[in-house]
Amino acid sequence: MSKPKIAVIVGSTRPTRFADIPAKWILDQANARGDIDAEIVDLRDFPLPFFDEVASNAWAPSQNEVAVAWQKKVASYDGYIFVVAEYNRSITGALKNALDQSYVDWNRKAFGAIAYGSVGGARAVEHLRLIGIELQMAPTRSAVHIGGGDFFKVHPGFGGSGNLADIEGSIGPSAKAMLDELVWWTNATKAARG
Repeated sequence: MSKPKIAVIVGSTRPTRFADIPAKWILDQANARGDIDAEIVDLRDFPLPFFDEVASNAWAPSQNEVAVAWQKKVASYDGYIFVVAEYNRSITGALKNALDQSYVDWNRKAFGAIAYGSVGGARAVEHLRLIGIELQMAPTRSAVHIGGGDFFKVHPGFGGSGNLADIEGSIGPSAKAMLDELVWWTNATKAARG
């Protein structure tokens, strides 16, 4: 079986987003393993309208060209790592909209997450897992959470270094656990999909 192809999906589109820093770090961690091929997929590259199709693509083909391009991009991966910012105890509106724009293309695939915010994005990841289950996805138990003092230590907007290596002792073990689980679940779902 070929190595699983994993999308690291940057879930924030804000000009001042922090997401690029954890996205690059988890991409490097994933590709250093040698058992998956990961690449960054940036929601900024897909200017999706708010979901306004007749129905989910499970029931009717999407008409919007950007939505169709997004669905093709999502379909080209075996699994996903979401880079999750926590906004008001949930994921970003941009990420929720991107999830809603593509239903069948997420089905029977695994995902993990790296999240950030005041409590490490924990509430956003929990919400993401519920959404993923509705999309017939398999979420990993483990996730990477960058919160509290670690978040401020590395967030350049708060005087931090911008270097996740500075907190690798805190987040490295959870990254390894999440990636181990993601590889297992991705290989299992890939084999089951045939």
